[in-house]
Amino acid sequence: MSTLSQGDKAPNFTSKDQNGNTISLDQFKGKKVVLYFYPKDNTPGCTTEACDFRDNYQGLKAKGIEVLGVSVDDEKSHQKFITKYDLPFTLIADTDKAIVEAYGVWAEKSMYGKKYMGTNRTTFIIDEQGNIAHIILKVDTKAATAQVLALI
Repeated sequence: MSTLSQGDKAPNFTSKDQNGNTISLDQFKGKKVVLYFYPKDNTPGCTTEACDFRDNYQGLKAKGIEVLGVSVDDEKSHQKFITKYDLPFTLIADTDKAIVEAYGVWAEKSMYGKKYMGTNRTTFIIDEQGNIAHIILKVDTKAATAQVLALI
């Protein structure tokens, strides 16, 4: 597991989006990218966060910012999540956990006294050169966009 810091080169990745298309971070060189990691499609906090980005998506696009969501859910799960909530941005299926591990967000978690491995909700803001400009560790699911905009 790597620990990334502000100023580091963002790890490149290649995976599949919700439609099965190959997507890599390199495709977004020259643009600011909000790369947000979330635990699971269709769960309350993840839905709140995704809908906040959805509701503010046009404003982010107007500022030249791309939004990419990443979870370990598969393409089919992402398709259902996008359809149910009318999400206008790309969701990346990280079923082999390569991206969450590269970004250091795959970690041991605890719920009701049980320990398990899962994704820590984290947002990376990546600049036009592919460097990590900011890392948001304490994501406010109801105001995720506001947190991003406060840093840009």
